[in-house]
Amino acid sequence: MTEEEQIAQIKDWWQRNGKPLLTGGALALALVFGWNAWQSYQTKQAQSASLIYQQLLETSLTGSGTPDAGKVAELAGKLKSEYAGTHYAQYASLFVAKVAVEAGKLDDAAAELKALSDKPVDATVAELARQRLARVLAAQGKAEDALKLLEGEAAKVWQASREELKGDLLVQLGRADDAHAAYLKAKAALADDAAVGGLQMKLDDLAKGDA
Repeated sequence: MTEEEQIAQIKDWWQRNGKPLLTGGALALALVFGWNAWQSYQTKQAQSASLIYQQLLETSLTGSGTPDAGKVAELAGKLKSEYAGTHYAQYASLFVAKVAVEAGKLDDAAAELKALSDKPVDATVAELARQRLARVLAAQGKAEDALKLLEGEAAKVWQASREELKGDLLVQLGRADDAHAAYLKAKAALADDAAVGGLQMKLDDLAKGDA
């Protein structure tokens, strides 16, 4: 093959493949830069949300220990609107519910926790919201409704706290035998060397009641 024929072949190959290669390379670079930009954006978002959440927690650092309700609403609202769906926004909802309970506003706390349990960001938030909502409902005299929230099996890490809470609700409903069974399940879910403390006291109290 002559030199002219080789050059002609190269030109022909470039005509057929050069443009796609350039396009593919440009697309690959765009994807890399786009991914890096997205990662950077996500990091900045997380840092900003973290700072606001820290400010939210610091609202409790007052002389009386009572958070400024207005400041809590402002910061929590900012997290929910600007960082919706993030862990920080959802933990802010848990904090708002806690403040509402401490202020005796059980309806507000229940509404906050109900919204959170409907769309949790992960299983941990889901269980925290569910158990706290159950306690709020119990405080409202709705132990039966609270018990329904705790139906089914919880993840292993939550079994002890959920069964103990079930026991508390069953005691409130006057169902001592069922409460005793729930407390035993809670105890069985704990490690052998775990301190059962208040849980054992509840079992002992039920035993005294049977005596």
